[in-house]
Amino acid sequence: MIKYLFVTGGVLSGLGKGITSASIGLLLQSRGIKITAIKIDPYLNCDAGTMNPYQHGEVFVLADGGEVDMDLGSYERFLNIDLTSEHNITTGKVYQRVIEKERQGRYLGQTVQIIPHATDEIQSMIKRVGEASGAEVVIIELGGTVGDIESMPFLEAARQMRQELGPEACVFVHTTLVPVVQVVGEQKTKPTQHSVRELRAIGIQPDVIVGRSHQPLQEATRRKIALFCDVPPEAVISAPDAELIYQVPSIFQEQGLTDYLLQRLQLHPGSRDLTEWKAYLTAALHPSRQLQVALVGKYTALNDSYVSYAEALAHAGAALGLRAEIRWIEAEDFSEDDLSGVQGLIVPVGFGRRGSEGMIRAIHYARTHALPFLGICYGFQLAVIEFARYQLGMKGANSTEFEAEASPPVIDLMPEQAGLSRLGATMRLGAQPVRIARGTEAYRLYGQTEIEERHRHRYEVNPKYIKQLEAGGLHFSGKSLDGRRMEIAEIPDHPFFIASQFHPEFLSRPTHPRPLFLGFLRACLGCDAAA
Repeated sequence: MIKYLFVTGGVLSGLGKGITSASIGLLLQSRGIKITAIKIDPYLNCDAGTMNPYQHGEVFVLADGGEVDMDLGSYERFLNIDLTSEHNITTGKVYQRVIEKERQGRYLGQTVQIIPHATDEIQSMIKRVGEASGAEVVIIELGGTVGDIESMPFLEAARQMRQELGPEACVFVHTTLVPVVQVVGEQKTKPTQHSVRELRAIGIQPDVIVGRSHQPLQEATRRKIALFCDVPPEAVISAPDAELIYQVPSIFQEQGLTDYLLQRLQLHPGSRDLTEWKAYLTAALHPSRQLQVALVGKYTALNDSYVSYAEALAHAGAALGLRAEIRWIEAEDFSEDDLSGVQGLIVPVGFGRRGSEGMIRAIHYARTHALPFLGICYGFQLAVIEFARYQLGMKGANSTEFEAEASPPVIDLMPEQAGLSRLGATMRLGAQPVRIARGTEAYRLYGQTEIEERHRHRYEVNPKYIKQLEAGGLHFSGKSLDGRRMEIAEIPDHPFFIASQFHPEFLSRPTHPRPLFLGFLRACLGCDAAA
């Protein structure tokens, strides 16, 4: 029987349900249990693809092209697995399926309602993921906060699953806030009590309570939560602030959470451990040196907009024995002084004209001052524009995304994108093969001529200008298999100037950093030594 573990949240959002879910998954996985994970987002959007990063953080892209919540990135990084679009369930997806069935006559004679039709669909979607994955345990994170009207159908579906499958096959972990009122200096349990009361009113009794706080839960606090929320003291887990999110599994394990969950789920574990994970933690927590890298972007006011970049730098840094500190720079306000003292520059993903000129100025500085540069997606396209303008003298070079009558339009809309009436899930998305030319920096980094990386874009290098750009010194070292689309650009006589149309950050893992980030930080080390 497949087991299901639901992670809910109370009091307020942003408590770290995603990291809690991923950490529990890693702990069970470390004991030989096969795990998969689902994120439920109760918004009406079908997916995250059309949402501004300031609304919901980074849009994470899966191998099958799914544009999903950033928590799925945490699942992939912690569990080292590839998920699919089916692993992100939204209200939009649920209602869309219910309405399609109603229109097909699947509910003939019935009045279609949230209960049972929407809740049945939710359960079906959850179970389908479990069956397709072959997992022993499916971890389901319910987005939002208990009490939100948007979350009610999902909580009801979870309650029904518990009733159908039994407590040994359906476990609930509830994350709450345990604040400290500074005037009193005491950890307060009342928010947790009220949150659990709200959950019980729905018909769900939590099996485990994870208390988020700045400091570890005091023993008196733990026992008070256990008493008033009707769980054993050993099922009250302290989740204090950690220097690195990757410490959370160890913090949970030290409190016996793994064994407690295995007992509750009646699972018989194998003999695997966290040796490799702990080795990564040691390297990440004790770097021998530190670098500073500038990230010039459009959404730097919310660092969650670029969380995969920060994680990819951390993974590569740990492998090299260093810590890469990020200097967040808003593109619209960029000046060359912002790059003073940094050892490298990253220009990341983005859409639209706003901030593009600031990023182009940053790229120009990096190219002309031998500063290691890594451009990704939008950053790749802006690097091409910068080179065309300032190296080849094409003063009007631009993207038709910013200027419809650009002359010359060195970046242009892909032909298959023209005339689309729908924006959602219509970009060039997901894992795509890339062919790398031998003898290039990209080949030296990847060590192979064919790779696969994840994409998310509508615009590309205009084929009309490729020969001219290459003749001027911009080498397209990676291309699509048919040779039409430019995937990697590099400048051979620069310490490190590489840009990719794809997103290497989405495949970075703590114990498996991506080649472009490793190469970039190695070059930054050289730049630091030269300074």
